[in-house]
Amino acid sequence: MRKIWIGFITVVVLSFAALIWVGTEIYQKQPPLPDRVEVQQTNEIVFTSKDIQEGQNIWESIGGMEVGSIWGHGSYVAPDWTADWIHKEALFLLDYWAKRDFSMSYEDLSNENKGALKVRLVNEIKTNSFNETSKVIFISEERLSAIKENSEHFASIFSKGKEEYAIPEGVLKDAEKLRKLNAFLFWTSWAASTNRPDQEYTYTSNWPHEPLIDNTITPSSQLWSGFSIILLILFIGILAYYYVRNHEKGEAITKPTKDALLNISLFKSQKAVLKYYFVVCLLIALQVVFGIITVHYSVEGQAFFGLDISQYIPYSITRTWHTQLAIFWIAATWLATGLFLAPMISGKEMKFQVFGINFLFVALLIIVLGSMVGEWLGVHQFLSLTANFFFGHQGYEYMDLGRFWQIFLAIGMILWMILVGRNVLFAIRKKDESKHLLSILLIAIVAIGMFFFSGLMYGENSSLPVINYWRWWLVHLWVEGFFEVFATVVIAYMFSQMKIVSTKTAGKVSIASASIFLAGGIIGTLHHIYYSGTPVQAIALGATFSALEVVPLTLMGFEIRENWNLLKEHKWIQRYKWPIMFFISVAFWNMVGAGVFGFLINPPIALYYIQGLNTTAVHAHTSLFGVYGLLGMGLILLCLRIYSKNLWNEKLLKYAFWTLNGGLVLMVVLSLLPIGIIQAYTSITEGYYFARESDLLYSPTVQVLKWMRIVGDIVFSIGIVCFCWFVTKETAACLRGKKTIKPKTNFATFVK
Repeated sequence: MRKIWIGFITVVVLSFAALIWVGTEIYQKQPPLPDRVEVQQTNEIVFTSKDIQEGQNIWESIGGMEVGSIWGHGSYVAPDWTADWIHKEALFLLDYWAKRDFSMSYEDLSNENKGALKVRLVNEIKTNSFNETSKVIFISEERLSAIKENSEHFASIFSKGKEEYAIPEGVLKDAEKLRKLNAFLFWTSWAASTNRPDQEYTYTSNWPHEPLIDNTITPSSQLWSGFSIILLILFIGILAYYYVRNHEKGEAITKPTKDALLNISLFKSQKAVLKYYFVVCLLIALQVVFGIITVHYSVEGQAFFGLDISQYIPYSITRTWHTQLAIFWIAATWLATGLFLAPMISGKEMKFQVFGINFLFVALLIIVLGSMVGEWLGVHQFLSLTANFFFGHQGYEYMDLGRFWQIFLAIGMILWMILVGRNVLFAIRKKDESKHLLSILLIAIVAIGMFFFSGLMYGENSSLPVINYWRWWLVHLWVEGFFEVFATVVIAYMFSQMKIVSTKTAGKVSIASASIFLAGGIIGTLHHIYYSGTPVQAIALGATFSALEVVPLTLMGFEIRENWNLLKEHKWIQRYKWPIMFFISVAFWNMVGAGVFGFLINPPIALYYIQGLNTTAVHAHTSLFGVYGLLGMGLILLCLRIYSKNLWNEKLLKYAFWTLNGGLVLMVVLSLLPIGIIQAYTSITEGYYFARESDLLYSPTVQVLKWMRIVGDIVFSIGIVCFCWFVTKETAACLRGKKTIKPKTNFATFVK
């Protein structure tokens, strides 16, 4: 065990050292925020740093990443504003010069003259005119004309609305706010089209792909993509060899003849946890409802089957609530699992445990409702910019809630860490053979409590590269890193308590698994920010280690087989059939959703072309719900199965299981993936701008594919109804102490 622990500690320390080093490089080498943007010939001041900064705050207040995207991060219906600005500015300048020099439009010029103007354009756009001494970006009078033209165009979109972008009229009415929003959009496009000092690539490593200004993929992105694929193949081979060679060498799996958990003592605090499941079901149902509305906005733009609701709950709000509720209910299932299992681990009821559980329950309700109301008020411009930051809409996908609610939630996480952690620590002090397994569980619990604070590491006026860096610490490390370790250890612990596997073996496997997950997962965080104004180190390390993230996922077939075989061992294990079936589906989606579809967008050469397209949505749905959502559902069923002495409605769970998984498959195969492939081809052949334009997204073929999603959505929704109905009914029965189904034979006969 000592070697395994040394390996785990080494992985964590070295990985965070590398991640923090890249973070310091991001701070030092991020695109500069100029004091002024100034016309070189006339010294006219176009924008100031205050304009750009407040423009970012205004963009955040209207929904930020929930209204189109910046640098590829955000929603999919409206354009990427950076790519849109660059393309329109380039077209304006080319046409302006063509009419001035040749008295005709750019499209009517000969190829020779087009080539000459394109060279002029590249020189105009990509030459870095930022003066380090004066902190001024100098632009030409021609470029000022292009900026004015773009500003008028984007001001019209955000004031008058645009149906194809699902942007209603009156999002912004104040002319000064519109001017400052344009200042921010200009700065994001400037950083994405201007070369870094003494380099042949932009601050965003030539993202987006824009042939007009020679924004093409860099050699470093190509090199590290190839290297990541080689590493992936190499380590899959090594891990497969290690697994086959050592899998049968551990301690023999015991073959218990009865359920060791059947007659365990239950605690008052465990009953107090059950009410969380009512809230979880409500949040799941609400998430699905807002998901349906959000998807439909991509078809009608401003209406839901003809009903105009965009003035009340616009796309930016429905998508915010859809993604945020997913995080809330999934996290709630995992946190409730920790609270439920805590007294089982320690063997006693800790002081104030019930009070703490009830306090967290009330806090959860306040945070969910408060943040949702605050986001609605912020998007509708009822709050000042600072008030919006604290109580409204922060504007960043998956962490949209205002800073006040974030802090409130962070405090709740610390309380959860204490409530669960003290039980685990008490059990560790017994110094029995479960010590190592519980130690890695305690580490995961502390990490979950503490790493949520990474979302508080930036401020109201922090720059976009810095915010994205810390945002992915929270979204990737907190969820995909330490929550995954927590879930793995919890399942291993429960199997050890069932005597299916020895506690010592469970400890070894859990620590080794955590080391493998985190070896790729910690530094792999950087694959989210290849093209977010970050230096090339993010591409090099992110590509290398995100490939390692995929390695253990490729072997999930073994886990599926083992769990399936487990169901055949003894009749008593059938009592846990449906929790195990959900864990089997988690392993499947881990392999397909996180592994296959994750690696689809992981290498720099792939993400360069398809970041922010529907290929990202494929990964998001199959990973967020397929892995973490189904895992949360499985954990709920496991806890209910431990608490309940009833026979279960197997038919209802069967419908839930197959329609949830089948609906997710149909959603991806019939709609999301085909649209993503069409967009990817367009991005590669024509440019990123065209892949996000409404001409493509509202083309007949894509519209049919959008409508095809309704098939998967209906099937999936049936699964949600079945699952929520079962959990609500069974939870109510447990709280009343009644049986949900009268067994035909006595229970002792059933478990033999």
